Amino acid sequence: MRNVKHVVHSQNELGEGPLWHGGEGRLYWVDIKGRTIESYSPGEEERRTISLRIAVTALGLRDGGGFVGATEAGFAFWDGGSRDLTFIGNPEDGRDGTRFNDGAVGPGGRFWAGSMYDGPETDNPPDGRLYSLDADRVVAMMQSGLTISNGLGWSPEADTMYLTDTLRRAIYAYDYDPEVGTIRNRRTLVRVPEGEGVPDGLTVDSDGCIWSARWGGWKVARYSPDGELMEEIGLPIECPTSCTFGGENLHQLYISSAWTALDDRARADQPLAGDLFRVDLRVRGMPEHRFLGRRRE
Repeated sequence: MRNVKHVVHSQNELGEGPLWHGGEGRLYWVDIKGRTIESYSPGEEERRTISLRIAVTALGLRDGGGFVGATEAGFAFWDGGSRDLTFIGNPEDGRDGTRFNDGAVGPGGRFWAGSMYDGPETDNPPDGRLYSLDADRVVAMMQSGLTISNGLGWSPEADTMYLTDTLRRAIYAYDYDPEVGTIRNRRTLVRVPEGEGVPDGLTVDSDGCIWSARWGGWKVARYSPDGELMEEIGLPIECPTSCTFGGENLHQLYISSAWTALDDRARADQPLAGDLFRVDLRVRGMPEHRFLGRRRE
């Protein structure tokens, strides 16, 4: 396996949403099922874990400090160190069995996050939806009819947004307007073949290529801006969940993972499932966008 380094023995049930904080030189991520926020300093090789009362599903950096996030109870702010969250609103309230899933801050400073059904098995689950949160804390629904709304990313030119629709095995591309925060002209950029896992979280490098974690596929795949498969990086775990670029020069790809879908035998065969991995690459990522919401709390 190409230069894959095992970094943190985190054993997350559902590790997700790695996010590089360049100012701190730390990587943040969450364990949705474990209801924790994790962080790791590669310089000090030090890990921190904060346990919360509810699940945080995604984080984004906030202009001026702290974080904006999606949780099982809606949008919230987090100061970066305590167990306390400041809640903003929950557009999924009243939709039984749904919760927020992946999210990210996009060009223009809005926080985008999507939902999924996570309740009892049913023939007609509620659809997944995509929302945006703007500087005035106004929430807008931007897309409905999804299965599991997942990995989000933007092109270096900020004119294209990418969104993963996991159970349809698809990565969509949209025309994106960072000034007004609108998306249009959805098209399917990538369709993952049967038997190769499903697409999960993603990130975009400085060349405009998309790196997509392949849940159930034992790998991360890189696609060109036109959707052409360019390369794959094999992993020692079946369920990578997401990835992001970090490190001083943003040339290290960090990969989160999960064990929640594994039976006892598979867990025994994959002792590193739920851990954090890193791959050194020649290509670089892009700095994280920051949420521009005003501080009122």
